[in-house]
Amino acid sequence: MLPQVFNTTIQLPDGREILIETGKLARQADGAVVVKSGQTMLLATVVSNAEAREGVDFLPLSVDYQEKFASTGKIPGGFLKREGRLSDHEILTSRLVDRALRPIFPGDYHSETQVNIYLISGDLTVPPDALAALAASSAIMVSDIPFNGPISEVRVARVEGELVINPSKDDITKADIDLMVGATENHVIMVEGEMSEVSEEDMTNAIRFAHDAIKIQCQAQKELEALVGKTEKRTYEHETHDEELYKRMHTELYQKAYEIASKGLDDKALRSQSFSEIKEAFVEQETTKAEEAGEELNSFLIGQYFGKIKKEACRNATLKENKRLDGRAYDEIRPIWSEVNYLPSAHGSSLFTRGETQSLTTVTLGTKLDEQMIDGALHSSSEKFILHYNFPAFSTGEVRPNRGPGRREIGHGNLAFRALKKVVPAAEDNPYTIRVVSDILESNGSSSMATVCAGALALMDAGIQIKAPVSGIAMGLITDENTGEYAVLSDILGDEDHLGDMDFKVTGTEQGITACQMDIKTGGLSYEILIKALEQARQGRLHILGKMAETIQEPNNDLKAHAPRSVTIRVESDMIGAIIGPGGKVIQEIQKVTDTTVVIEERDGAGWVNIFATNQQSMEAAQERIRLITAVPEVGEVYEGIVKTIAPYGAFIEFLPGKEGLLHISEIKWERLESMDGVMEVGEEVPVKLLDVDKKTGKFKLSRKVLLPKNK
Repeated sequence: MLPQVFNTTIQLPDGREILIETGKLARQADGAVVVKSGQTMLLATVVSNAEAREGVDFLPLSVDYQEKFASTGKIPGGFLKREGRLSDHEILTSRLVDRALRPIFPGDYHSETQVNIYLISGDLTVPPDALAALAASSAIMVSDIPFNGPISEVRVARVEGELVINPSKDDITKADIDLMVGATENHVIMVEGEMSEVSEEDMTNAIRFAHDAIKIQCQAQKELEALVGKTEKRTYEHETHDEELYKRMHTELYQKAYEIASKGLDDKALRSQSFSEIKEAFVEQETTKAEEAGEELNSFLIGQYFGKIKKEACRNATLKENKRLDGRAYDEIRPIWSEVNYLPSAHGSSLFTRGETQSLTTVTLGTKLDEQMIDGALHSSSEKFILHYNFPAFSTGEVRPNRGPGRREIGHGNLAFRALKKVVPAAEDNPYTIRVVSDILESNGSSSMATVCAGALALMDAGIQIKAPVSGIAMGLITDENTGEYAVLSDILGDEDHLGDMDFKVTGTEQGITACQMDIKTGGLSYEILIKALEQARQGRLHILGKMAETIQEPNNDLKAHAPRSVTIRVESDMIGAIIGPGGKVIQEIQKVTDTTVVIEERDGAGWVNIFATNQQSMEAAQERIRLITAVPEVGEVYEGIVKTIAPYGAFIEFLPGKEGLLHISEIKWERLESMDGVMEVGEEVPVKLLDVDKKTGKFKLSRKVLLPKNK
């Protein structure tokens, strides 16, 4: 029996089409669609358990995006030759989709839900990550899973002054704005991307442009939902409530929580302890009552209700008292102090502290051999600029086993990477592989933004000539839906992130924005609030840059004494083989004898020899050897040669590395020599003059006697 297939088509502004189809593949999933644009095809599936796990008060949602190597006719590298753990790129794409979907599910829906998105056919000109959220949302829409969508995401880029939706790979490389925007029909809910120091107005215009395209994609999903007949969703009851308990808790605890929130306690631990004490007192009171009545205390509901009451009290206190949990004004930045050159053995280091958030960041300089190799279904390359972000448990006073970087760490590191890479020297101007590592030692909000600041300081300390210092700030939002009041908060605390409606991170230089990441936890964000948040972020960013300038204003003029030095020498392309030598013999000898690292690249029709050394003596020795190998023999020049072999008619002399000429027996001395016996020894150093180069054979004719007086 043939499957019943439903589809709909979306028209992009430039005439390209996106096809969404369901009913043919993965029919045992709750929902499955194929999204196609050009030759790019994504299969998205969703499955959600019928019942929720007991004691769960959140949505256990997992989103996995994976690019199948077969989609582009490739076989994976490595020993196993199969797809393994998700790459960083796949994890970052999974996060983009997750962050747009998660706030759109009903708040009381707690069934374990899994979304899988596979790239099953790849088109090198159509980046699939811009279609992943559209595919995921469409799969949910054609299922019976409760969902307040649809949503979609598009990439918007500004290429040569024009905004483009879902640009090609080539256009992305030329863009000065590259944003991924997620939204419902009515509100923007997620933004992430990088920019080349653009203005807040330009960024807002790009988001508006993207949102207009998303509205069309949302409408297409609704049409597909109606075609499939899935407008009625499953019924569920995942929460049990005790209204009497909630009212009693609200009466007893709301005012106490409000008073704590209004005190302006700037100590995270003290504030947390104060909230815990009023909760514990209530639990103790209720435990006594339950024991006397012979009933069981519902600790789960008490915890759930207390969190709700605490959140309400903190939000109301912020709006009504016009001050925040730690006593700051809405636009006030926490105290900042920083140091550079904190670690004497690192090539560059910094310590950046803002309030109770602290990053210790290092910069290490390496050679081309240290570049990060990237092997993906669509993209294989190497990266000279690397940034890693680590978030150990002790930074928040917790105990947690170390299991390598999680998705959050990869996401935060990528944001800092995008923020800083815009100011790092271009590959052709930078011979080094640069690795920046941020270790978060304390965290109470905005550790990724501390990484950006610390990274810029460490790069300047290392002597990397960045275009300009970069700082970052995290913005928050608290709104009152009933009154329309709202407060945009600068440099948010961890609690304000948890209790608020927005987490909006913005990085940039004095000239403009270099990267951003925004997540909205409510129904969406109005453009009025977005514009205010961007302007407030700009003021905060400039304030932080001023504080950073008190520590270091511009990059150091030179590298650290112990950092590797680099010299790049241009040679003719036909000289590359001579420098490498048979089986790499020559280049290996140069590195061994001079204690350097020599890397050769061929580009622009020439050879580029990069020499890395930790001291000037080694550098000069390697340079001299390269100079001799690539030197063009000149007739009339005198060279210090070495006897390589002796024949009855003369000796073969290596007068330049890899270049030998014949010193005929008649050219050794002025007097006649009958034989070569005892005249020279192999390995002997002999000064010679180049007399001639045979135009046909290229053989070199040498003489020693012309350098001697005639009477000897």
